[in-house]
Amino acid sequence: MTTSTQLAGGSSGHEHLRPLIDTALDGFAKGTIERNGPLPARGPGADGLHSGAGGFPEGSCPETGVGSARALTEMSRWFSQHAIDPADPACAAHLHTPPLAVAVAADTVAGAVNSSLDSWDQGPSGVAIEAEVVRAMTSLIGYSPETATGAMTSGGTESNLTGLMLAREHAGRAANDAAVRGRPRILCSADAHFSVARSAGVLGLGEDAAVEVGLDSRRRMDPDSLRRALDAVDGDGDVPIAVVATAGTTDLGTIDPLAEIAAITEARGLWLHVDAAYGGGAVFSRRLAPLLDGLERADSVAIDLHKLGWQPVAAGLFCVRDATLFEPLQRRVAYLNAEDDEQAGYRSLLGRSLRTTRRADAFKVAVTLRALGRAGLGALVDRCHDLARHAASRVRGTPRLALHSDPALTTVVFRYLPRSGDPDSVNARLRRRLMDEGRAVVGRTEFAGAVQLKLTLLNPNTTEADIDALLDAVVAAGDKECA
Repeated sequence: MTTSTQLAGGSSGHEHLRPLIDTALDGFAKGTIERNGPLPARGPGADGLHSGAGGFPEGSCPETGVGSARALTEMSRWFSQHAIDPADPACAAHLHTPPLAVAVAADTVAGAVNSSLDSWDQGPSGVAIEAEVVRAMTSLIGYSPETATGAMTSGGTESNLTGLMLAREHAGRAANDAAVRGRPRILCSADAHFSVARSAGVLGLGEDAAVEVGLDSRRRMDPDSLRRALDAVDGDGDVPIAVVATAGTTDLGTIDPLAEIAAITEARGLWLHVDAAYGGGAVFSRRLAPLLDGLERADSVAIDLHKLGWQPVAAGLFCVRDATLFEPLQRRVAYLNAEDDEQAGYRSLLGRSLRTTRRADAFKVAVTLRALGRAGLGALVDRCHDLARHAASRVRGTPRLALHSDPALTTVVFRYLPRSGDPDSVNARLRRRLMDEGRAVVGRTEFAGAVQLKLTLLNPNTTEADIDALLDAVVAAGDKECA
């Protein structure tokens, strides 16, 4: 039997995998050395980034295969050589973490076992592991372990869609459907993630069903503005079905006043969903967890553990305070979860997700939680928070840079101040210059139409000296653009 037809499972699967993993890692290492930085130089025009001319390995689907060893060596080398490396201290643009090695190793096992969690008889250990991860995370949120539940998702977008779908169904049932005359509305802050409006569109409500609520001076959802917005929706004859609060906006890491918002939604009988995809990882930190006060009062919560959890993508988590809230997702399918099977204890997770086939993403999370514990993960969160505070301090002390605001979590938004030329154009160009030179990956955003730069600091192994060097590189690139 050739290596190309060997399987990863079975009693000999580990022996088939072992040499192939070594081969893949050899190619990965060579490509990383050849890249020699956070990203390939020359941007989209980099040699080898596109097919042909000695670039992407030609014949990617040849008539006759080249064999496992060669394919793994060539492709792993090419893939890593032309990738962005979030483990490089100069790679600091997005909410894109360098995954922990222990999590990647665990993910390899999950891939080899290849469970699917839509039915017990496809993944009994995966079903059990996900239940344990959900129990641990809902407890950290502050939910009651007797009532709360949840499921792994592909990330915040899927979690937000799930939460809003359940909110829509809950609102419809509460109003006995026929009593609902106005158009359903979802209220969220002006800085809420774009997936909130997109979810409204996917749910058939129209993206304009998402109503923006005003912000306070710290760019948090303003509770008084929320009350006025709810009154306005009612006055228009429309029906508010949910409020979406954000715990960690993408750019500034801002956390809405969750307890105040929860008091408003509770008084009005509205579903509260908290998009904590970014900031939810603060539950691990004794220092930052108080920022999430009120999270436990939400009906549903989204957390991405591939952000402040250092997991390989994907590792989203969607939680509800009461398992009965999942009822609209429940389905009975004879070939997956027959009623008598479930009554006999063969439980499935089909009614916990919008997806059917679902890999055991919880396994890598479970291994990480057991390996590091809350304190270990909390230390990583605190370290990245410390790096953000250092970066902010350094920006304040650099004449050619201007800080937008103090960091709430691990992002730092700032701006280069050119001696001449249009500031927006210069900031945009200096960022591209850094990428074209293969020196750094710095984020970009806008406030009030002004281009801002952003460091998203999620590498706990980065040093203060690395941060200083990165900011020096930003200034140098800006100076070159103004020369």
